[in-house]
Amino acid sequence: MLVREILNSASEPVFSFEFFPPKRDEDWDTLFETIANLNHLHPSYVSVTYGAGGSTRSRTHDLVTKIQKETGLTVVSHLTCICSDREETSSILEHYLEHGITNVLALRGDKPASAATLAEAIKDFPHAIDLVRFIRKNFPSIGIGVAGFPEGHPETPNRLKEIELLKEKVDAGADYIVTQLFFDNRDYFDFVERCRIAGIDVPIIAGIMPVTTKKGMIRMSELALGARIPSHLLKKVLETENDGDVAKIGIDWATAQVQELIDRQVRGIHFYTLNLADATMKIFKNISRI
Repeated sequence: MLVREILNSASEPVFSFEFFPPKRDEDWDTLFETIANLNHLHPSYVSVTYGAGGSTRSRTHDLVTKIQKETGLTVVSHLTCICSDREETSSILEHYLEHGITNVLALRGDKPASAATLAEAIKDFPHAIDLVRFIRKNFPSIGIGVAGFPEGHPETPNRLKEIELLKEKVDAGADYIVTQLFFDNRDYFDFVERCRIAGIDVPIIAGIMPVTTKKGMIRMSELALGARIPSHLLKKVLETENDGDVAKIGIDWATAQVQELIDRQVRGIHFYTLNLADATMKIFKNISRI
């Protein structure tokens, strides 16, 4: 099923989870235990990421097809511009269609460590919009999502230009937007309003990742450039002695975020799980559904 069909047919917010392919073979069973546990929460779909520069792309394709085959869940595969050409991308998409996978998230992607500059890693798709156009023209049956940045794209400080570029991706064929993680819902709602003012009318799915450790919080700030940790949350985490208490603070904070998003009837909420079930399951236990 296409994600846009799921979103358009839902009468309440839909939930989805994101996973990444393990680098070690022995971690695959653990991941599928996580997927099995979270499947009890009845997600509308799940997504699978690439590593930087597509470093885990073959494992991504393996994981996507394995989830599709063994769980029956609707799966969205990340697809990046970095290190990708038209021939390889066509081959990947043909493989997906053969296995009943009809959704991708089209991203620019991050520079691989092996490349001195981003330009060195670019082949046929300089920007995500080029990938969106290619997919929509050559594989019209595939659903396409794109990324949005509630606190602003780190490489586009001009917020007006940022929204203009996002609208171009939607006009080129994107069905929905999923946001980078954020910790203040005001940033999300402001971003949605900016999009609507610009004429972007596709669903905008809210991306949520709870803080679970101090190191994890620092790592989030490195990976999600531009994401702001509110001072109140930062103070509570830094004053806490152990990661068990940090996790409780992070889960309580994320629960409040998710509850407000549900109450305001957002179209969808996407959980960045880090391949762990515990935090997401606790958030689901805490919230009240519509």
